Formats: sequence, structure tokens, C-alpha cells
Amino acid sequence: MGHLRAGAPPVSDRGIIIDLFAGGGGASTGLAAAVGRDPDVAMNHDPVAMAVYRANHTRTICLPEDVWTTPPRKVVRLVRRGTRVWILWASPDCTHFSKAKGGKPREKKLRSLAHVIVRYARDVEPEIICMENVEEFLDWGPLYEAGHVMPDGRVLQVGDKLINTPIPERAGEDFELWRGQLELLGYRLEWKILDASRFGAPTRRKRLFIVARRDGMPIQWPTPTHGPGLLALHTAAECLDWTIPVPSIFGRKRQLVPKTLWRVAQGVRKFVLETPTPFIVKVNHGGMEDRSESIDAPLSTVTASRRGHALVAAFLAKGYGGHASPGIRLDRPVDTITTQDHHALARVELCTAPLGHNRVAEVRAFLTTYYGGGSEGQRLDTPMRTITTKHRLGLVTVAGVDHTIVDIGLRMLEPHELLRAQFGRYADGYDLSAATSKAAKVRLIGNSVCPDVAEAVVRANVGAEVAGRRAA
Repeated sequence: MGHLRAGAPPVSDRGIIIDLFAGGGGASTGLAAAVGRDPDVAMNHDPVAMAVYRANHTRTICLPEDVWTTPPRKVVRLVRRGTRVWILWASPDCTHFSKAKGGKPREKKLRSLAHVIVRYARDVEPEIICMENVEEFLDWGPLYEAGHVMPDGRVLQVGDKLINTPIPERAGEDFELWRGQLELLGYRLEWKILDASRFGAPTRRKRLFIVARRDGMPIQWPTPTHGPGLLALHTAAECLDWTIPVPSIFGRKRQLVPKTLWRVAQGVRKFVLETPTPFIVKVNHGGMEDRSESIDAPLSTVTASRRGHALVAAFLAKGYGGHASPGIRLDRPVDTITTQDHHALARVELCTAPLGHNRVAEVRAFLTTYYGGGSEGQRLDTPMRTITTKHRLGLVTVAGVDHTIVDIGLRMLEPHELLRAQFGRYADGYDLSAATSKAAKVRLIGNSVCPDVAEAVVRANVGAEVAGRRAA
């Protein structure tokens, strides 16, 4: 391999860049930051996703098509940059690999989407292939089918709940086949689980990243930039819009379901009643504003108002994860953003002068029912929850001052807040307006790749390419 000659094209012009399964454009946003320009082509069968993508990546050719219906060579011919494919990024649907799918049947068609990467590798030979998926992709293997004989001799019949679920003892077979096909085409593969929060995103989203190269250059992995001994992790609090009102859980026309109330109560227990340093926000009486108190600094002056609300403790409640997941603190990164609306901001209003407040009794009754009374029960083989006497239910000490809980509020996070968690510093100005419903926006965000991680992965390997070419 020769030296870079004078006048050689910059790294951003080394060939065509394609983003398959492009969604709303998270991977492309990070990729563009790494190489200095948007991808040449983006493809996704969802017209809403492509509309959002097009609004934010105006120089990219957007194809709202099924990846199987347009041949790779035809895609390449759409680009006037030439025929050499430099980078292929692919994020095939991960739903039917994820453990979050539980015991639900998998769809074979969706599980086979990764094979399109082999098709591109064979037909247009990208120099670098980057893929993102859930960790369970490594366990990709055959599914039970009707007629399968179980170890006990039972033959699976149509309608059996096991049909189209993974065969445990054959986990990983299809992944190894897929990997072998790429290796036969001249690619060397490596993979790693990366946590988005370690690269600057305000979410703990962990995903599998696979890098494949056929250009002889080494595969490189980015070094984390955030975490212990590095830059501070970005937090959930940075993502929240504190101006949005958080309505009380009491007196709603449509009462919250018991499971939600239980999770809220457990969050209050864990993040307010039992923590010596609850996350405190100053009250703005028309809503909430982002004036969180540092736990390392003295508490600012506590003022009384007509209603007596001096402080608000806050945390994120979660609508998934089972009973072991009451929520997260706001001074930590957000947990993984999914395609469903699962995260909610819980506010706990604290007051130093509760006498006469008509909601104190409701709060204490609520805590007694869903925490003190333990409506969900207590396992006998686990440590008992902290015992509090009834008269202390709802009493919180902040910086040595006792406060009483006078109200509890809850609201679901809005799309622009979820976008901040997923896209981090790239969220400002990112246009989601082409997705006209909240559900569509949440789905696109949950399906997206965190740009911070995509940038880090591509930059590490583009940097290795440039360094290698110069040293050759």
C-alpha cells in the first residue's frame, strides 16, 4: 500500500457511505461528525422515518424502500461519487433478538435482516462495515418449528407457544454462519458491547457493535471519554424540561393503575424517604425549573409560600423492568430509551409547614397502602424493606431540616426530553416534526442509534485507516 500522495482526496471523500435501516438518522448523525459529511444514501422501508431523516440530512439520497427490493449495485449507481463503497453502516431491526421480547414468538423475516449485510459485502464490497444491534444478536440461532421433537419425545404442534421461539441449545448457530459468510468474502470481524453513557450520551444504553474490514487495516475500538477518572457522566436531569407541569397523582379523572402507583411508591421509598441525599429542585410555582441543588454544597435558603411548598424531590419512575426497578436517580444517566413511552418524571413536593394542608392525609394513606402496607408483598427469601413507623411515613430530612411530603406528581417524558437522552449534544435543533404523533416520535427515538457512540466507533476506525496509510 503506497503513501498518501500530495493532492490525495481528504478522508471524507474516500468513497460512498451508505446507511441501511437508517431510521430517523441517529447513526448518520454520528457518522457525519466522524467523517465530515453526511452519508450518500440512506434506506429504510418506513416513510415516516425517511421523512424525519430527510429533514435533518438534506444532502443524502433517501430511499423509503425495503432493503431487499433494491439491489446494492443499483444503490451505488445513484451516487455520482463513484462506485467504491467506503463505509456501510447497518442497524437491522433488533426487536426479535432482544431479551426484552420475553417469551413472545420471533418473526423469522425480521431475524434474517442481517443477511442483507452479506449481500452488500458480496455485491459492492464496502471497505468498512459497522453494525449495531442488541447483545443477544450473538445468540442468533434457529427457532422451534412445528414437528420438532422435544427431549421428552413430545412433538410440537401448530399453535404451541414454543413455536418460533429460540432453541436454547442451538444459540449462536446462525450468528456463526453469518460471521463465516463475511469472513469468506475477505472480512475480518470484531465486536464489543459499548455503553453510550461512557461516550458522552446521557443514557446507559448498551448495544453490540460489530466492525468488519477487508482493506487490511486494523480494527480499532474507541476509548471511553466519560466515567470514573474521566469526564463526568451526563445525567437524566440534563434531559428534562423543568417548565412542564407535573400533575398530582391524586384526584385524576382517570386513576393510575395499581402497578404504576406501586412503582411510584417504591421510587419515593428508594429515592426520597430512604436516601440521605434526595435530588432536590427549587420550586417555580408555575412548574419546575432546573435549579437542582448540589449535594456537596449547603442547601440554599428555604422559603415559605402560601401553600408551604419549599422544595421538590424528583426521580424518574419506570414503566418496565419488573418490581425490582422502581426508577432511577436524576443525577445518573437515563436507562435505555425504548420504542414505548416508559420513563416518567415523578415530583415529590416537600413542605416545612404542612398543618392544614388537605393532601397530607392522602399522601400518607397512599404510602401506607403501596409502601407501608406492601401491596405487592414481601418475599421471605430476600431482605426485609426498611421499616418506618406510620407517623414518619412522608417525613423527609433535607440538610438537617424536616419536611413533610404534601403531594406527589407524575408525568410521562416528552419526545424532546427522550431525544436529549438518546442524542445528547446532537439533540438541539434535530427536527422530529415529520413524525406527526408522539408515539411515532418515541418509536423513532427508541429505535435510533446514539450518535455519540456511532461517532466514536467510526472515528476510531477512520483514524486507524488514515494513520495506517501514512505509515505504509
